[in-house]
Amino acid sequence: MAIVGAGFTGLWTAHYLAEADPELRVVVLEAETAGFGASGRNGGWCSALFPASLATLAGYADRAAALAQHRAMRETVDEVARVAAAEGIDAHLAQGGTIALARSRAQWSRARAEVAEARAWDRGDDDLRLLGRQEAAEILRGSRTRGATYTPDCAALHPARLVRGLADAVERQGVTLHERTRVTAIEPHLARTERGSVRARTVLRATEGYTATLRGERRTMAPVYSLIIATAPLAPEVWDEIGLARRETFTDHRHVIVYGQRTADDRLVFGGRGAPYHLGSRIRPEHDRDERVFARLYSALVDLFPVLAGTRITHAWGGALGIPRDWCASVGLDPATGIGWAGGYVGDGVSTTNLAGRTLRDLVLGRDTELTRLPWVGHRSPAWEPEPLRWLGINGGLRAMTIADAEESITRLPSVVAKIVSPLLG
Repeated sequence: MAIVGAGFTGLWTAHYLAEADPELRVVVLEAETAGFGASGRNGGWCSALFPASLATLAGYADRAAALAQHRAMRETVDEVARVAAAEGIDAHLAQGGTIALARSRAQWSRARAEVAEARAWDRGDDDLRLLGRQEAAEILRGSRTRGATYTPDCAALHPARLVRGLADAVERQGVTLHERTRVTAIEPHLARTERGSVRARTVLRATEGYTATLRGERRTMAPVYSLIIATAPLAPEVWDEIGLARRETFTDHRHVIVYGQRTADDRLVFGGRGAPYHLGSRIRPEHDRDERVFARLYSALVDLFPVLAGTRITHAWGGALGIPRDWCASVGLDPATGIGWAGGYVGDGVSTTNLAGRTLRDLVLGRDTELTRLPWVGHRSPAWEPEPLRWLGINGGLRAMTIADAEESITRLPSVVAKIVSPLLG
């Protein structure tokens, strides 16, 4: 069988297939090097977050199925840690959970609503907790904090170390990895490359943000950029002022997503959305850097932690993540064509890819399991609008969320703009 893409999805799938059936011949085709895309460039959150809500998942099946998907995501965080340890991959992994600060009246309202929604789904304090100002400060001391939400279901890690370690592990298992082998099209039982064609009973698409580069897939997934900065290692006294003693990952309840972590070598990594979507789903090396976005990230970081004013930024990078039209990740296999797929993680892929890999294993081997009955299996997202409507819609949505945050900073009330636009953004 052939797997297109040597990021987390492709490598996790190869790992679990080789483990389940050592006689199965598995070939992974990669345009660049293993982990070149979002798998090696992300913010290092291995979390139970899934891009679609429980209500959305319940609409595809029922309440029990939605909760089964959520449980599977929670268990996946431990599974990633287990495999990393078993394969001797030093991914600098620390399971400290995630704290999401509420730093305004509107954000505090959203934090409380999020916990209330969790309770309506019978999710208890062991899953998601509401923290008051003092409890939040014991974990993370951000400016203007009113409170926070906290979940234990997240591990901070070094994504490039994990993905490269996983590539080495699958090769030890007997998987063939062909790097610098660009696939241009996927057809029934066939993967066309620039050097020739690969025939296989099953061909799995694991290309995420790069899906639009495949023939016939331009409207399947929108590649949207997320950019990241990293500080020089911070002194112990600086960390005493910030917190994150257990290397918790962190964010806040603003509309334009930000995310951060304390690395094993005491840097602070901080990223966020805000880079524009590029017309025609273009993915180019020059889009990995946007100095205006880097400057905004630095400003947001210093606003969050004033002690970091003047701190040197040593690294800045970016990359494309994949967004389906309905913001719902999916995994599936069409027995008639032998074509399988997984993706659409909307930035929540470090863990979700692992669940996808185990699910694809079961689908390929014809197993009927709890994983193959989850509601994301077989889901088909609608195609994105043709250009220039796609460009106008995505960038308009990003701009609207930026305006929503500015609106809340002035009015101190939940944004009217966000209320109007949020349903359109999944």
